[in-house]
Amino acid sequence: MPTTGKIYDYLVIGGGSGGLASARRAATYGAKVGLIEGSGRLGGTCVNVGCVPKKVMWNTASIAEAIRDAKEYGFPDIETPKFDWYTLKHKRDAYIKRLNGIYERNLEKDHVDYISGMASFVSKNSVTLGNGDEIHAKKILIAVGGHPTIPKVPGAELGIDSDGFFDLEHQPKRVAVVGTGYIGVELAGIFHALGSEVSIFSRTQEILRPFDHIIKDTLKKEMLSNGVKIITNSHVQSLAKSENNAINVNYESDGVLGSAEFDTVLWAIGREPLVARLNLDKANVTLNEKGYISVDEYQQTAVPEILALGDVCGVEQLTPVAIAAGRRLSDRLFGPEQFKNSKLDYRNVPSVIFSHPTAGAVGLTEEQAKKEYGAENLNVYVSEFSGMYNAMKTHKTPSAFKLICAGPEEKVVGIHLVGPGSDEMLQGFAVAVKMGATKADFDSTVALHPTSAEELVTLTKGNLKKN
Repeated sequence: MPTTGKIYDYLVIGGGSGGLASARRAATYGAKVGLIEGSGRLGGTCVNVGCVPKKVMWNTASIAEAIRDAKEYGFPDIETPKFDWYTLKHKRDAYIKRLNGIYERNLEKDHVDYISGMASFVSKNSVTLGNGDEIHAKKILIAVGGHPTIPKVPGAELGIDSDGFFDLEHQPKRVAVVGTGYIGVELAGIFHALGSEVSIFSRTQEILRPFDHIIKDTLKKEMLSNGVKIITNSHVQSLAKSENNAINVNYESDGVLGSAEFDTVLWAIGREPLVARLNLDKANVTLNEKGYISVDEYQQTAVPEILALGDVCGVEQLTPVAIAAGRRLSDRLFGPEQFKNSKLDYRNVPSVIFSHPTAGAVGLTEEQAKKEYGAENLNVYVSEFSGMYNAMKTHKTPSAFKLICAGPEEKVVGIHLVGPGSDEMLQGFAVAVKMGATKADFDSTVALHPTSAEELVTLTKGNLKKN
């Protein structure tokens, strides 16, 4: 803990992915850096209640699916084993705790002061931890992230959010997931693959609304075929405890009232920035109409001494984005002359969904591309196929790929994948999109056979989407 009045070159509020990356990069340039984290554990949402433990659970669900497939691959004596949620949960927690320790040791190694406490602004250059101590800095970065949104409906407290998913000691038998963004779809898929009965409540006819139709339509159909129930055009009106300690969900769907009992209700309706405790008015930091901190392309707020990045800004809320933005920011603030204009390019950021099967996208959706280039200037190539893993299976898990090309040179402006392995194959193709690759570049690349990825370099005019 620093003494009262200590002045830093750079003070980072928030020990998540973006804050840690920016703090450590600044320290490598010789800056005197402090980092404040109020939760008592480093790593932020991603490490503690997000990407990392979620991927452990997705891996677990995938193993369960592979065990079910084994009989059709010539292992007739394999029985479906009992899954021990409790044991895995505590083993996963121990893994996360080890990561917390690694992050703390990395700060120490890089000579970054780790300060435990809840920061709030006193002025544009000072914060307090609420204990009388004030900490001063020439530059302050806000990287506090966000938290799950809980709706204002009667009984909402009976449900859990995505953070609460990782607190579950035992697997619930009947689960309601309210919300169909990637978090809701991913957690619903994990529950279902591990044997829970899952119902998803969607406000619309769709799931994964921001994504291209080839992803959301294919995944919705696959989820339904696997037994996930999707209640569309629905609005959850209230939750109430049942006599048997279950949760009764009262809802409306297509104008018809309904109710159903569940053991767990998970709210996945969105996230909000963690700004309430910061006293931003003391520093004259402004928010946009959605409550996120307003910044320019250089992560600069309206106050020259204060910067912000990551989920608290509401743009591309992904861990690798926050890390990249944080490092480039510190390069610009404290690095050599060559980095004086360093900033993150938020175009063509790839993203994946750890659904069942996985999906991923980079660049524009088809609808976005039509608006930007005009439908008449696009060639959209589509391949819907069954991957070779399905060769021995009765149920054929679908794969569907879309390549969106613009202009006479057919520049690739969007790639959308759904199917086994999509998460891993997208990264390399994202490099090609970032470099401005054309369809001809894809065509000139020799395919890897037999793989699903080869579909993207073997698309022909026969794959052109008919309007």
